[in-house]
Amino acid sequence: MNHSSKILSQTLVQLCLAKGIDHIVLSPGSRNAPLTIGFSGNSTFKNFSIVDERCAAFFGLGMAQQLGKPVVLVCTSGSALLNYYPAIAEAFYSHIPLIVVSADRPSELIDVGDGQTIRQEHVFENHNCYSASCKEGAEFQYFNEQEINKALNIAMEESGPVHINIPFSEPLYSMEGKPSVFPVNVIPKKLNSLSKIPQVFIDQWNLASRKLVLVGTLAPNTIAMEWLQILATDPSVVVMTETTSNLHHPYFFPAIDQLITSLDFEGFQQLRPEILLTVGGMIVSKRIKAFLRKFTPNAHWHVGPYKALDTYFCLTHDFRSHPNAFFEYFLKQVQPKASNYQPFWLAKQEERRGKQTQFELKMPYSDFLVYAQIFRSIPMGSQVQLANSTAIRYSQLFPSEPTHSIFCNRGTSGIDGSTSTAIGAAVTSGIPTVLVTGDLSFFYDSNALWNSYLPKSFRIILVNNRGGGIFRILPSAKEVPHFETYFETRHALTALHLCAMFDIVYQKVENQNELEAALLTFFKPSQRPVLLEIMTPSEINDQVLNDYFEAIA
Repeated sequence: MNHSSKILSQTLVQLCLAKGIDHIVLSPGSRNAPLTIGFSGNSTFKNFSIVDERCAAFFGLGMAQQLGKPVVLVCTSGSALLNYYPAIAEAFYSHIPLIVVSADRPSELIDVGDGQTIRQEHVFENHNCYSASCKEGAEFQYFNEQEINKALNIAMEESGPVHINIPFSEPLYSMEGKPSVFPVNVIPKKLNSLSKIPQVFIDQWNLASRKLVLVGTLAPNTIAMEWLQILATDPSVVVMTETTSNLHHPYFFPAIDQLITSLDFEGFQQLRPEILLTVGGMIVSKRIKAFLRKFTPNAHWHVGPYKALDTYFCLTHDFRSHPNAFFEYFLKQVQPKASNYQPFWLAKQEERRGKQTQFELKMPYSDFLVYAQIFRSIPMGSQVQLANSTAIRYSQLFPSEPTHSIFCNRGTSGIDGSTSTAIGAAVTSGIPTVLVTGDLSFFYDSNALWNSYLPKSFRIILVNNRGGGIFRILPSAKEVPHFETYFETRHALTALHLCAMFDIVYQKVENQNELEAALLTFFKPSQRPVLLEIMTPSEINDQVLNDYFEAIA
């Protein structure tokens, strides 16, 4: 077993071992050699080498997303560190634990013209949970132990990103057989469990005849079916979910935009809740946000282990608790209430679904048709990773298979890193994983394919409408001068040569018959990952979507 002779490297490595943090994503460099030696020299760690730091960070984010525990990112000094920032911001808003460890030059070499140096300390200050700046020298050992312990513990306690900056002077590659230090592991705090809910909230719930439970992003199996069943069978409760909620029940409302688009003032008044109860992370639907900001509920309660966001500008209480702990206490204290709230909207939902079925029978070949067929064809038990922004928005319009685990980077909703995240998740979960992505998101993150870890079962469905098709849907966007050049960013790229370079099986379809034939065999076992590129007509996609919303009105 090899140990770097650098005391700081040994301290970090041993504290990660003590805390069970064992997935490490390393990017090449010289200044981080002591860290690379320390992690790669211990067989307990599962080490991954990713050259592109932006991809490495999203790869690690996908791993942490699946593990539910921190993943360590290690990079060299200089601009390498800045490439982590998009994934750090995503992790910050999605509550995904990442530990960024940056090697640095000694302080006397910063801002004096030395190569590969920037001001690394606190560089993520606005979007991380803690910044630890270590100091080189034996006299700082106690200080460094405390700082590293604190950073690692905060990542675990708050489920978010932290940054540990570690300076190393040369020589960088010296090793020793036994560690020189034995740091003390400070145990992280446990989340406080919910002890009691004041009676006033229980009374308020029991009196209300219109309660809306809105569920954002959640990992699968976050909420026990026992509590979902109680909510679903209360006629005064409407439970709205999204694709990324990973919750399913026949009495839930999974296609929010399908239900509320085209409602008039009277319809919104009927839907307006007295109490809004939110659970989970970010909400995709812009329409539900606009509705709740205009037709404000009397009370908005949020339930979750982290600080609530006042998304609808009416937050009245934050229950800082795991949803299961909250519902276990709360739902045993409240009573179902006679109401027409849920039955009325269930009937409206069924009407909308019938109209959607009729629309799908006559719609032309387009993004809408393609996504409808994609989501029907993905095998049961798959993990589905959705890119921003067209893929996730279309997914909201179609029924989700209950056995699918569905994820999307909705913390910042950026197109960067979707492929890298999906690969990291696929490597970690071991579940057959399907990435559904658009062309801009895919080509933006094409370096994601530059690694040796792609599972044979990994599948990419690339819907290529030759530009940012989502912009065509936005009101008045097409009227802006130079729309195709600077907004839609029209292109003629395909994934053919990328697949050849990275040894991925490539398939391409350009019409409905070819698509149906390709989907029959696309998910069958293979010896290499497979990419299916689906070309769609960009000129009509926005009109078909508008026709859909008119048809279901």
